Amino acid sequence: EITSLLSLCGGKFSGEQEIRVNSPFWILNIPSEEMARGLMKRTVCAKSIFELWGHGRTERELYASLKNYPVDKMLPYLQSDSTYKVHIHTFNKTLTQAQKIKKIDALEFLPFKGKVNLKNPEHIFWILEDYGMNPNNVPEKPFHLYFGRWIADGQRELIESYSVKKRHFIGNTSMDACLSFIMANHGRVKPNDIVYDPFVGTGGLLISSAHFGAYVCGTDIDYNTIHGLGKASRKNQKWRGPDENIRANLRQYGLEKYYLDALVADSSRPIWRKGMLFDAIITDPPYGIREATRRTGSQKEAVKSVERSTENHIFVSSNYHLSDIFFDLLKFAAEYLVMGGRLVYWLPVYRPEYTEEIIPRHPCLKLISNCEQMLSSHTSRRLITMEKVKEFKDQDENSYLLDGQYMPYRGHNSFREKYFSGVTKRIAKEEKDNQK
Repeated sequence: EITSLLSLCGGKFSGEQEIRVNSPFWILNIPSEEMARGLMKRTVCAKSIFELWGHGRTERELYASLKNYPVDKMLPYLQSDSTYKVHIHTFNKTLTQAQKIKKIDALEFLPFKGKVNLKNPEHIFWILEDYGMNPNNVPEKPFHLYFGRWIADGQRELIESYSVKKRHFIGNTSMDACLSFIMANHGRVKPNDIVYDPFVGTGGLLISSAHFGAYVCGTDIDYNTIHGLGKASRKNQKWRGPDENIRANLRQYGLEKYYLDALVADSSRPIWRKGMLFDAIITDPPYGIREATRRTGSQKEAVKSVERSTENHIFVSSNYHLSDIFFDLLKFAAEYLVMGGRLVYWLPVYRPEYTEEIIPRHPCLKLISNCEQMLSSHTSRRLITMEKVKEFKDQDENSYLLDGQYMPYRGHNSFREKYFSGVTKRIAKEEKDNQK
């Protein structure tokens, strides 16, 4: 997420950055404070950003680092007519108030000339201490210490304010608010973009993009979901109300003006005019677990279906294999994304068999990132971000069929069976343990 947002702000993520996988703190080299603020206006993963004045593995190293920090960079924030306060944040450890005061007093060598104001200071400074990630083995001394000037907080309050629990219209698979904002950030969604979701469902992914000022639209094969009909997904509610639909969700957050439309359509069949239409495609295809993987059947089957049906919107559907879903999705993105536009989607995987070779590829799309979210001990899903780097030509349409790597992708088709085999084994193990 941070890499995508830096590139959106015009910055670059350097390979020389200090990234510690087992630490909640990162040291980034960002060219300007303005860019840092732009980053924090979007991120839901980062909590806060600071201008780093000093750091070390011990208090002595921290103080030596602070003494080496250029005084001319400090002075604008330490003037006699300014106010300030110092915060202490310890990760994985709780300090007493007396311990905190002792640590703050130890910074008296810094040339603070202003007055302390605990309620509404002009400048806020933080001491950050990292005691590792293991709550069962907290060290006496921190592994790393940092001191810096607070610049801005991230957007973590969006997770609560856009919570699915409070949303007007939800389904069985409505995307968690935090993840939908992360996906919009991976897609580098910006004001006046057009964002499309081919498996739109109840529109959870449209909301995060609309929040960032993009115009949103989507399609889904399920007539009832698009029109907000049928059984409700909420506990203690049998049927959906008259105004439970995607538009009502965007209206709930004051985002209705960004809503273009949602259509009943089969994502495996072409409905759009040729050309580059979308700035981003952000979606969560069905895996066949909570939502069925379906597409419209053949013309013969459709005629028979209409004869049996009383409603003109009901059509015959056939199985839509997961591998076909992803190939159709990549082919669609290659054709309809603008150059530099991004495709962001979830790919379910069976972890014991996972290798990077099973990530679907397309010659027009470059893989940008591949992040894992664990679902169970044996299954997970990967958040795949791809960027359009080559213009789509007719010969690219079925290029994956010629690719020797095509066969490994077929493994996705048995994800449902593997998922439920794991569930069955777990239930059997629990029953066996209970009998002991």
